[in-house]
Amino acid sequence: MEKLTAVILAAGRGTRMKSDRPKVLHEVCGRPLLAYVIDAARAAGAEDVIVVINREMEDVREVIPAEVVYAYQDEQLGTGHAVLMARPYIKEDTKDVLILCGDTPCLTGDLLSSLVRTHRSEEAAATVLTAELSDPTGYGRIVRGSYGEVERVVEEKDAKPQEKTIREINTGSYCFQVNPLFQALTKVGTDNAQGEYYLTDVLTILREQRERVSAFIAPEPDDTQGINNRVQLAAAEARLRERIRREHMLAGVTIMDPASTFIDAGVSIGHDTVILPFTIITGRTRIGNNCRIGPNVDMKDSTVADGAEVCQAVLVEAEVGPRATVGPFAYLRPGTVLAAEAKAGTFVEIKKSQIGLGSKVPHLSYIGDATIGRGVNIGAGTITCNYDGFRKNQTVIEDEVFIGSNTNLVAPVHIGRGAYTGAGSTISRDVPEESLALERAEEKVIPGWVKKRKMRMACEKQDGDIE
Repeated sequence: MEKLTAVILAAGRGTRMKSDRPKVLHEVCGRPLLAYVIDAARAAGAEDVIVVINREMEDVREVIPAEVVYAYQDEQLGTGHAVLMARPYIKEDTKDVLILCGDTPCLTGDLLSSLVRTHRSEEAAATVLTAELSDPTGYGRIVRGSYGEVERVVEEKDAKPQEKTIREINTGSYCFQVNPLFQALTKVGTDNAQGEYYLTDVLTILREQRERVSAFIAPEPDDTQGINNRVQLAAAEARLRERIRREHMLAGVTIMDPASTFIDAGVSIGHDTVILPFTIITGRTRIGNNCRIGPNVDMKDSTVADGAEVCQAVLVEAEVGPRATVGPFAYLRPGTVLAAEAKAGTFVEIKKSQIGLGSKVPHLSYIGDATIGRGVNIGAGTITCNYDGFRKNQTVIEDEVFIGSNTNLVAPVHIGRGAYTGAGSTISRDVPEESLALERAEEKVIPGWVKKRKMRMACEKQDGDIE
């Protein structure tokens, strides 16, 4: 098997992004642009991947997987110079090398595989990935000979008026045989409008040496789109989100309104799950089978097991068990774990707590730093008072406890199995199992108080003491 290596050019500063971040670190669908290009290269069969960066972009290394090699281009002397910087890292047994741009997130493994197959079947020294655009302004044009062969690529700034009418453009992706590529690069000069070493000049040099230069036209031009500004970033985001939604729907997920549903690239969703409108699912979220998510759900880095329902809620790093229900208007913060058939209901906030099998926190409650057993009912308005100003304290509620409405549980506190708390109580001491805990001031009733008050007010008004 002929070895394929990928070189990804990512050293450009991307000034048109108007950003302090390197362009290739801007995200679409929850992942950096560069990550998509790396994945596409690997899917096309690249065994080794080399990413070219500059030394001012050390943060790019944080998104490059450990098995990816990086090379430095300290001076911005053009694409040809960038490829030369990768030469020491290309192994001797490499036959062909893919040259890709780090800002082309819509590239797919299938598209690059087609490029490589064309390159090898035609035994070309170089093969260019091209696209036909209705408006090719700004792109290098593919100049073909009388027999349709690729003669050269002319950049926009160097193109003559006749050449600017050409609609077939260079996408910036190539497949080269290694030896012809680097032999030709030694002959590339800087006699152009930019004063740079153009990688495209290699094609002209190869043609002059009677080497074969081929082209593969991308069936979908938008898949080759590079990102130069925020408008193009948004367009790539829309295209990739459409691709992601389509993949989920073809895998058995019902998405009621795709246009109002946003799903990140790293999300997993099981079959027969229904996603309702205005739902955002991001990060490494995992959703099981037969779930119902939405409407108006914002879920990040969370896990939802089979048969669960989440409605009008925010989940961040939370776990929802089988057949559990969340919402509407609930907020599950990091560390929240709902066991099977548990419930976090309306206007409930839970943080760093475990809610046991079949236990319910139906409405208007805050549960923080708590462990709740199975079969527990938390009454409306219950608050775990977990923070004393210095540390977060634990609340433990054992199985089959009934917490009355408007109970304050002052942590640290332990409620024993089967115990009850009376509504309106503030519980600051442990409650033994199967006990009732009450903490209330004695109710006083004063008969006739309202009538006496009205008479007093009338007298004060008559005397002019009040208006």
